[in-house]
Amino acid sequence: MITPRRMLALFAAVTLAFVPATAVADTSSVPDSMASMGDSITRGFNACGFYVDCPSRSWSTGSNSTVNSHFLRFRAANPSLVAYNDARSGAKVADMAGQAQQAVSQGVDYVTILIGANDACASSEASMTAVADFEARFRTAMQTLTTGLPDASIFVSSIPDIKRLWEVGKDSSSARTAWSTFSICQSMLARPRSTDQADVDRRDRVRQRVADFNAVLARVCAEQAACRYDGGVVFGYPFALSHMSTWDYFHPNTSGQRLLAEMTYSAGFDR
Repeated sequence: MITPRRMLALFAAVTLAFVPATAVADTSSVPDSMASMGDSITRGFNACGFYVDCPSRSWSTGSNSTVNSHFLRFRAANPSLVAYNDARSGAKVADMAGQAQQAVSQGVDYVTILIGANDACASSEASMTAVADFEARFRTAMQTLTTGLPDASIFVSSIPDIKRLWEVGKDSSSARTAWSTFSICQSMLARPRSTDQADVDRRDRVRQRVADFNAVLARVCAEQAACRYDGGVVFGYPFALSHMSTWDYFHPNTSGQRLLAEMTYSAGFDR
């Protein structure tokens, strides 16, 4: 796969040879193999059944035509494309080093990363991952990828705004029941109908932690020429409760995965 740096060099070469730049533009961003790194969102958790991974509906490497993942969009131009879903449900940034090593072992030339929701969605505010630790671990994973896959392109998605989830679900009795029953993201979703100042402030602090994590993702990605951050598109999108699985009102359902695929693909390389 032609990385942004190599593409510039190739562009210069073909220009000197009087070959139209469009001769390389059409294939510059089509990989031969790809891998996804991340957590339950990338595993498609709860998108096709009760508390099960549904990797076929992953926004990144899924094969479900309704989702129309990165994999399917790329495969339209390269039918031999191979994809690996290296994400794991429950993963945090601490797991990215291992997933990066796995992607390196697969020799892929395109990698997607969506990580951080579980680092903020903890059992309590105090249990959230520290920003400095998040940065150190994410940088280590990126170094593994860029060293082991020097010609690969890496796409990094921002973390969704989990306070938006609270906003769209707090008035739904079904959502509140699921959040309580399964102890989902209690750092943000505990006492969802409370207007006490302590709860208002807690939610704002958790949202800020997500924003801080996204700033880390953007900064570390920018250090690598072959990395593209989504610019905060996913974090800023005002998703609806209808995009969430009714099994837990937390993970994206099929329509939510499709939305993720569309937003992230549009924010990716050379599109």
